[in-house]
This record gives sequence, structure tokens and C-alpha cells, in this order.
Amino acid sequence: MKFGKQFTAQMVPEWQQAYMDYDFLKSLLKQIDTFNKTHARNQPSSHSGQLRRTLTLYRAFSGLTLRHSHSHGHAHGHGHAHNSHPASPAGSPQDGVEEQAILVNAVNRDGTKKYRTTFLMADEEGGEYELVYFRSLDREFNKVDKFYKAKVEEVVKEASVLNKQMNALIAFRIKVENPEGVWDFSGDRRAEEITRLATDIAVSTAALSSSTPSGVRASRRVHIAMDSIEEGSSHNERSSHKPNNESSKDEDEDENEDEKKKSKGGEDNSEGKSRKMMANRPPPLELLDRVTMNTTTETPRSTIKGLLNFPKNSELQFNKENLNKIENQLKKAFVVFYHKLRLLKSFSFLNTLAFSKIMKKYDKITSRDAGKSYMKMVDSSYLGSSDEVSKLMERVEAAFIKHFCNANRTKGMNILRPKAKKERHRTTFSVGFFAGCAIALVVALIFITRARHIINKEGSTQYMETMFPLYSLFGFVVLHLLMYAANIYFWRRYQVNYSFIFGFKQGTELAYREVLLPSFALATLALACVLSNLDMEMDSVTQSYQAVTELLPLVLLLVVIVVFLCPLNILYRSSRFFCIRTLYHCICAPLYTVIFPDFFLADQLTSQVQALRSLEFYICYYGWGDYKHRQNTCGTNTVFNTFSFIIAVIPYSSRLLQCLRRLYEEKDAMQGYNGIKYFLTIVAVCLRTAYSLNRGVIAWKVLAAIFSALAAIICTYWDIAIDWGLLQRHSKNRWLRDKLLVGHNSVYYVAMVLNVLLRFAWLQTVLDFQFSFLHTQGLITIVASLEIIRRGIWNFFRLENEHLNNVGKYRAFKSVPLPFNYDEDDDKDD
Repeated sequence: MKFGKQFTAQMVPEWQQAYMDYDFLKSLLKQIDTFNKTHARNQPSSHSGQLRRTLTLYRAFSGLTLRHSHSHGHAHGHGHAHNSHPASPAGSPQDGVEEQAILVNAVNRDGTKKYRTTFLMADEEGGEYELVYFRSLDREFNKVDKFYKAKVEEVVKEASVLNKQMNALIAFRIKVENPEGVWDFSGDRRAEEITRLATDIAVSTAALSSSTPSGVRASRRVHIAMDSIEEGSSHNERSSHKPNNESSKDEDEDENEDEKKKSKGGEDNSEGKSRKMMANRPPPLELLDRVTMNTTTETPRSTIKGLLNFPKNSELQFNKENLNKIENQLKKAFVVFYHKLRLLKSFSFLNTLAFSKIMKKYDKITSRDAGKSYMKMVDSSYLGSSDEVSKLMERVEAAFIKHFCNANRTKGMNILRPKAKKERHRTTFSVGFFAGCAIALVVALIFITRARHIINKEGSTQYMETMFPLYSLFGFVVLHLLMYAANIYFWRRYQVNYSFIFGFKQGTELAYREVLLPSFALATLALACVLSNLDMEMDSVTQSYQAVTELLPLVLLLVVIVVFLCPLNILYRSSRFFCIRTLYHCICAPLYTVIFPDFFLADQLTSQVQALRSLEFYICYYGWGDYKHRQNTCGTNTVFNTFSFIIAVIPYSSRLLQCLRRLYEEKDAMQGYNGIKYFLTIVAVCLRTAYSLNRGVIAWKVLAAIFSALAAIICTYWDIAIDWGLLQRHSKNRWLRDKLLVGHNSVYYVAMVLNVLLRFAWLQTVLDFQFSFLHTQGLITIVASLEIIRRGIWNFFRLENEHLNNVGKYRAFKSVPLPFNYDEDDDKDD
């Protein structure tokens, strides 16, 4: 694989704009190469050959007699002999400068350090191309260096916050394990380790903050304090084989040369400062006086209490249950923090490698030796020389392993660095097997239906009114899973970070093959039940077991529900539980803070209204005993008709309540407009349901048609303009948006047209389109399937727009709630 593709594939998707634009710089090099080749063809070949021969045969041979410094200069300049720069006298200020192609200088502008490359060969033919290249190269490097430095500073601040959280955890643990307040420093080995590891994080924080000019003096004081704490508590692993004073001296030499020069007394002075700092250090338990619990875990009960202005109980309660919750929260925070550090390290490495590759290409095209000079600058810059991230990663690893994994390094590293999920061959084989079975069963069903003329038989209408709605439920589920698998495939192809948007735990997200497997398996089982049902009815031996044959779809539904709710760690348990938890949040919509997976799943349910009605029909058909005689009396049941209204509006009501909750919390007027959209849809659905139950009333038909058309127009505009971010008048892509992941604009135009057509397909329930060759239930199923397909198309562009929003804001991480809150006033005093 070429480096350009490898570079793009390994980028952090949300940071794409911060990476070096390798393709653009490569295009500039192609322009230089094209000019050089064109210029070489225009030069007379005889003249150049004569000149080269003269220079080679009559040049004075002096390489063996020159001094080392002179030979180095000539050797360096030999590659630039075609530039015709005169040799400078030894020791002159111009020695070496005349032999170089570039000079790289650091310039301070507006308090920020930037690098500028001066191209010394601009007067040559084609020099303007190379001048443009180096200007672009500097712009890209300064962009990368600035972004990396800003992100490191953010990590430094977060490290200091985690350090405070660890100190509070230590004190909380002491209170829980020693409720009487007696803590034996010499006997409690675990507490000593916790204290030492917490100070390790503090040392990392101080070292990182020293990399910024504003924090140099403060970091020096923190270095001395942390070294003193390490000497006074327990030996550090890296210096356990040395005496304390020698260890302190080594750390002073490595971390702070200025402090070493100022303290001529060496170890004695350091020990004196250590005692002083230990004496001034407050006892850990005193931290709890200015710490409160962060009650971020939201429940319906806490939401109701908040609405009723009940006071929040944020006081510390020292018990094992709270201690376990705190440890789990900090464990998640450490995992996310370590993931940030890994991405930052990858960002630094990839960009450094990219600059090295592009300079090698430049040297190869121009036959210069500018790559060494430029890469020397890169290596000495903040991007190439800072090791704060690496040091902090080591300390986080040590702290996490000893705090949360009982010193089990293998377990700790597996959590911090989860292995990439590998696609198994058995999954691919199973998908192919079940897909083949499903296709074969569909073909068999078509042949049996046509061969035995089942459609024209006397009981065909009764079958379509009873059994068809039961089996169509599985068809809706299978179609939705197929669309979701297609979404995952295209999200991965166009590098949409769907696992981050949904908040999937790393390593648990499903690939498209893993979604295809249950969909084809369910399709196979459902089709097998249909064929078994038809075969048992037509067989004279099994006709007497009509009640048993009617139970096949119910048995299959119960099997699906049991598998979906199975608590065992089989069949994608993490994904199933994620879906169950999100579904519960949709049901209790106004009582939970709305996040992306919640309203995304609620939107999916709005496209499965017919599936929900099929579930209602299951309850009626089997609950009232109609299945024994294959009779459908549900249509004359008042309770069933009443619940037809309720079932149809449940998904839209959930979305309406979610919009109201977001309007209350975020104070965003767009959420109010979105809520109005869902309210109009609820009215339209209710009117259509009323008309379907009262076909002869013209008033219901007119009202249903008006509100359905109005809701369809508003929803269509909202889908395209708001959810997809298209229809931007001043976009460089006409009527689309500036940033598009799909390379062909026609794809977006086709998607917009399909969305309009499929949106208005549901108007057939009001307009009463009838086809002689198609039963009403079949037409309803087709329209419901078209809505599921429309939702699948909507899913791709909705997540594409969300991903681009994250890219624009460089949002690659989600905040993790921390267990403790510190008093702001105390923090300011400190």
C-alpha cells in the first residue's frame, strides 16, 4: 500500500484537517517534476554532455588533501554542483550557507513560535515552483505543530484533574477501610502504593506543564515537591535499587538542570526541602472536607426530584458500594485518558513520518539534499522533540495496573489497549450459508405458490388477513437489519466514525458481516416456518393439527425475544444490552438526558410503525384465541382499535418528548421546531388511523390527506436541510454542502429525490390506491418496506453530517463524568 493511502487510513477521523495535507504537497512536487522534465527536454543534449565531460576531466583533484571540515563542506555541496555557487573560504561566515538549498528559521509572532523556510535557489529556472512548495510546507508544519501543542496542553490540564480525583480516592478508601480514622502508614502497604502512584501522576503533570512558558517556574516547584514526597513515602520502581539521595540526584539531573546548579549542597539540600515539603503537606483525609460527590448518574427518580426542586444529596457516604462506583468511574476516565494519549502519540508519529516522506520525494525530484536540514528542524520542534505524552503514558499505565488491576499487567494492558477486532472466517461462512438458505427458501416459496395455485384458493384471503401480518413482522426486522449492515459498510468505506458517534465501547462495535448474520438467520427461520405452515395445511395427514401450525410464528417470535434478552455472554451481548438500554431510554424519554443513540433509535422506530402494529396483532390474535379457527375478530374489538391509535404514535411521542427535554436543557430553539414537526406527524398518523377505521367518512379522509401532506413536506425539508445539512445556497457544491465524503455529487441529488418520493409513499393509505393483483395487506407491507429503505438511506447521510460536525470541531473524545467535585474557592486559593 502506498504511503498516502496508509497515512489517510491511520488518521484520527475527527482530526483530518489538523494532519499534514500530504496529497496537496505531493501535487506541488508533481508540478516541480513536470517542469524539470520539460526543461530538460528543451536543453540541447550536446551542450550539456560537453559541459559535463569538461567538468569531469579537467577538475582539480583535491579531495584527499582537504581537511575534514572542508571535505565535509565539499561533499555536502557536491550534490548541488549544478547550482554553480562559488566555494567560500574556510571559516568565512558564508561557509556552508552557499552549499545549502534551504535555511529554516524559528520566528516568534504574536507569542507563538513558527517556522519559516528560506529557499536559497529561488533565482534558478523553476525556482518559483519550489518556493511555493516550501511556503506550503511551512504552513502545513506550523498547523500540525500548533494543533499538537494545544492538544498536549489540554491533556496536561486533564492530568491535573485526574491527580485530584486520585487524591480524593485515596482519602475515600481510607475512610471506608478505616472508619475509625486510624491509618497505619507502616502497615498499610496498599495505601502506600496508592499514595506513590498518585504522586507519580502529579510528577507527570508538573513535567508536562513545564513545557509551556507560563508554567516553567510553577513546574519547578512541583518537581521538588513530588521528588520529596517520593523520597518520604516509598521507593520508586525505577530507582528502587539506589539510595534515596542518589535517586533524587539522578532525577534532578534529568528533569531540571537549573535546580541542580542552584543547589550546590546536592543531596543534603534536597533532603531538607523534602522534610519541609512533607511537613507542609496536608493530611490526605483533609481533602474530603472540600469534596462532594458528583451525582451524574441520572435516573427517572433523580429527574423528577430535580423538577420538584428537591435538594441534591451530594454529601460523601463512606461505604463499599460508593467506593466501587468511584473506582469504576475513575477506571473509565483512565481508559479514555489513555486513549487520548495514544491518539496524540500516533498523531505526532504519523505527521513526522509524513514530513520525512515528502522531503525524500522532494530530494529525489530536485536532486537536492534539503531533507536533512528540514527534518533536523522537525526533530527539534515541539512536535518531534516533546516526550511529555510518552512519559505520561508510562505513568498512567503504572497507575492503572496497580490501582485497578491488582498489579496484573496483562489484564491492565488488555483494558488500556484493546486488541483490534478481527473478522472471523466462520462469520463469513455462516453469512454465506444462511444467505444461500434464505434465497433457496424464497425460490421454493415462489414455486410452491405458483405450482399449487395457492393465491387463487378459497382460503387465500383469510391467510392474507391473519398469517401474513404475523410473518411480515420478521420481514420488517430483517429488512431493517440489512439496511443497517449496508450503512455500516458504507460508513467504514467513507471513514465515518460511527462507533464514536454511537458511543460503542472499543472492540464491541459490530461489522457489517456480524449484522448480516442474524438478519439472514432470522430470514431463514421465518421462511422455513412459512413453508412448514403451508405444507402442513396441504398435507392430509397434518391438516387436523391446524392449531399447532398456527402457533409457529408465535414460537419464532418468542425465540427471538428470548435471544434478544438473553443475559449470557453469547450472540453479541454487549450490542444487545446497548440496544435494550437505549430502548429503555426511548420509552422513558423525558426522564433521561437525550444523547445521540437515544434519538437515533427513536427515529428508527418511527419507520417501524407497521411492525409495532403487527406486534399488537400478535397479542390480539393469540390472546383472544382466534388462532384456533384462523379468524380475525380484532377489527371489531374496541380495545384493539383504541390501541391502534396509541401504538402508531408511540415512536413519534417519544421523539417529541426527547425534543422537549433537549429544549429544556439546551435552550435551543431548533429543538422546539423539531418538536412541532413530530407533533404534526402525530396528528397526521392519528387522522390516518381514524380514516382507516372509518372508510366511509369523507371528513376523516380530507383531514388525513391535508395533515399528511403538510407533515410530509415539513419532514422532507427537515431531513434534507437540517439532518443532512444539504440545500446550502452558497456552497461550492451547488445546493449541497462544502464538505462531502462521497466523491460524486450525483449521489446526493439522487438521495434527495428518493427521500421525497419515499416520504410521500405513505399517502397511499389516504388516497386508497388499489391494485387488482395485490391484496391490501400486501400493499401496506410494500409501503412499510419502502419507509424502512428510506430510513436506511437517511441513516447514512445523517451520520455523515454528524461526523463532519465532529471533524469541524475536532471532537474525537467524549467527556467522562468524574466522581468528585472540588470546591472552586479552595482551588483558587491553592
